[in-house]
Amino acid sequence: MTYLRLLLAAALIALCTGCATSAQISGMTVAADQDKANTYDAQLKNNVRVSEVNGGDKTNPLWTSEIDSPDFGAALKQSLANADLLGNESASYALRANLLRVDQPLFGLNFEVTSEVEYTLVEAVTNKVVLREIIRTPFTAGFGDSVIGVKRLRLANEGSARVNIIAMLKRLSDLKMEAKQVSLKN
Repeated sequence: MTYLRLLLAAALIALCTGCATSAQISGMTVAADQDKANTYDAQLKNNVRVSEVNGGDKTNPLWTSEIDSPDFGAALKQSLANADLLGNESASYALRANLLRVDQPLFGLNFEVTSEVEYTLVEAVTNKVVLREIIRTPFTAGFGDSVIGVKRLRLANEGSARVNIIAMLKRLSDLKMEAKQVSLKN
């Protein structure tokens, strides 16, 4: 009888925790309607390519959800496309992203995840740095988002990456591009 109770308890714990899955591209992507407030300089329209994305970690299904660089890069590209900024390989501006860190809790009811990404926008022809900034953004997924802890952590990862990309898009909308001069709009 004791073994049966232990077996049932273990099955219940396994059901409630599940296996960890990596952050989903769709959950990290900024939709076009989430970017309505931003307006971009005409020189950036359909003229930015993602040159490289580094950092991040692969998810170990037996441990915790993570954000890996290929999926973050795909979400970044899709977000740029949704904002009408993504160009082809010959685009005038190259955007590099380096996922420096993702701070995650190990347990709790509310999971606050903070992602820190360094973005560098470079003029492709001259290799001149137009913008370099480290953006750090938190996002909290609560018990109401999911009762399953590993899913809640994945949602917090996705939300943190998404609000990070939103902040980067805001910085791009603040850029005023002029021939021979780049400045931030006032």
